[in-house]
Amino acid sequence: MDEAGISYLLHNGEVEVLGRMPWSSNATYLCEVMCGDDAMRAIYKPRRGERPLWDFPSGLDHREAAAYELSQALGWDVVPLTILREGPMGKGSLQRFVDADFEQHYFTLYEDEAFHDQLRTICAFDLIGNNTDRKSGHCLLGLDGRIRGIDHGLMFHREFKLRTVIWEFGGEPIPASLLVAAEALAATELPDALAALLDPVERDAVRARARALVRAGCFPIDETGRRYPWPMV
Repeated sequence: MDEAGISYLLHNGEVEVLGRMPWSSNATYLCEVMCGDDAMRAIYKPRRGERPLWDFPSGLDHREAAAYELSQALGWDVVPLTILREGPMGKGSLQRFVDADFEQHYFTLYEDEAFHDQLRTICAFDLIGNNTDRKSGHCLLGLDGRIRGIDHGLMFHREFKLRTVIWEFGGEPIPASLLVAAEALAATELPDALAALLDPVERDAVRARARALVRAGCFPIDETGRRYPWPMV
């Protein structure tokens, strides 16, 4: 199924919950989405199943969708197609399920240098989006050989709160192609689909972080040793 067919199915298909995903702090469900003869699996995160956080605004489902839109705006395609819609438990995010090798995660993928360019892209994405929860298990190696990032509900905070396991590239020059995309994002207003999911201060912060990435030209080093999520996997 091509991207347009996947999008149509996610937006219009009937959503049937198959079960709850284990180890998730918020309500997260594996679903089957069906429309006619077409069917696919998806991850559904209803807003009413969101656990309130003292240091983060509500609306994690909107941030899941915004992460996809940021990935598209940058042209990096690191986040599976994610939308907002009504589901069996009310409004929430619905994301295409990634068929992946679930024995692999960031720490195992980093051991293979062939994956480093893809991991650098996810690292740059997290810096621009201000990801506060990039665990190792949030990097999935799809059966197509592509690495995609998931679980982006804790992004886009107006304050810099980066927490990630991806620090091995610290001090390295950022690839020119990534800098070109970041500079283009910073130079204009955010695309409507992304801007609609963020408040004005968050929108400004995305562009400011993109500009900062371009100015730095290198991946940052965590000199504190504390900018890691927990658990790390």
